[in-house]
Amino acid sequence: MTPRRCFYWAMRFAIGLCLVLSLGAVDAVQAKSRIKDIVSFEGVRANQLIGYGLVVGLNGTGDSLRNVPMTQQSLISMMERMGVNTRGATMDTKNIAAVMVTARLPAFAATGSKIDVTVSSMGDAKSLLGGTLLVTSLMGADGEVYAVAQGTVETGAVSAGGASGSSFTRGVPTAGGIPAGGEVEREIGFQLGSMERMRLSLRNPDFTTAKRVAEEINRAFPGAAVADNPTIVSVAPPAGGSLVNFVTAIEQLEVEPDNPAKVIINEADGVVVVTGDVRVSKVAIDQGNLSITVNEKPTVSQPAPFSQGVTTTTPNTSIKVNEDKGKKLIILQSGVALESLVKGLNSLGVTPRDMISILRSIKAAGALQADIEAI
Repeated sequence: MTPRRCFYWAMRFAIGLCLVLSLGAVDAVQAKSRIKDIVSFEGVRANQLIGYGLVVGLNGTGDSLRNVPMTQQSLISMMERMGVNTRGATMDTKNIAAVMVTARLPAFAATGSKIDVTVSSMGDAKSLLGGTLLVTSLMGADGEVYAVAQGTVETGAVSAGGASGSSFTRGVPTAGGIPAGGEVEREIGFQLGSMERMRLSLRNPDFTTAKRVAEEINRAFPGAAVADNPTIVSVAPPAGGSLVNFVTAIEQLEVEPDNPAKVIINEADGVVVVTGDVRVSKVAIDQGNLSITVNEKPTVSQPAPFSQGVTTTTPNTSIKVNEDKGKKLIILQSGVALESLVKGLNSLGVTPRDMISILRSIKAAGALQADIEAI
């Protein structure tokens, strides 16, 4: 082998070895998650806003004023505020629609900040495409106004129709959004800097994960964290320290979450999700394929000429039973993990719906060491 060829293969071997080592390092890193990704911080949350408004400028696809009296009343009230008296007048426009406007007020949103809003029709409007939302006050659960919204509604839907009555619709044209269409008018009075302690809430409550979070925080800041229960971990900054700086530091710490063994089943869609900690005791599985075919072939009896007989039909039913005689028995040893369970079920050639029945049967036999949850 020439020196150049030796160098070539040596380089390939080195690159392959580095790739394997890097993949192993990635797997090790991916096993852990940042604390900020698995917990919610007390008080740091969004608030829901809601309001009632009118969308105008629709191309004949708005509410029918005769069928939706709230739209007519809102139109009359709005025109009166503009100095125009329309009470008692006959209005038959279809260029306006009554809508509900919703939005999420982010945590610590300052006055003047922009937020996205969602607009949804309340009446019998056919489409909000091209409409403009008039100034709408957005209120919180306490009835106070925290933002106002206005702008052109973007539905992202496609709708078309012909004179013969045929139509085509993709998406939902009666609901849309206004990117950055809301403006914050009032801030939430939450003083993070004045808090002496803060509670971290695990998104997936677990005793082991809560303990690991507290231990990791105490490793960086001794005595700063206490696991109160499977959901809450209480933390306090060091003496004289800032809570904001303290939270910034601990949210970057990494822990390995511990999840319970669970099997999630969506029978409607035939989806099965199994966590990696699922264990199965020793069990034998047999899936039999039995098919029954019923054929109806009526027999027609024709009488001989001039015999004064009548034509009769005699039922003729044939039933055929087929059963797959192939090897369909598999034995799973005690303590097998997810990989062995999946390989065993796949070796049977089962469909997702058959797998659902098998998993439930294994659970009923007491051999599946996991919770089964149907969604």
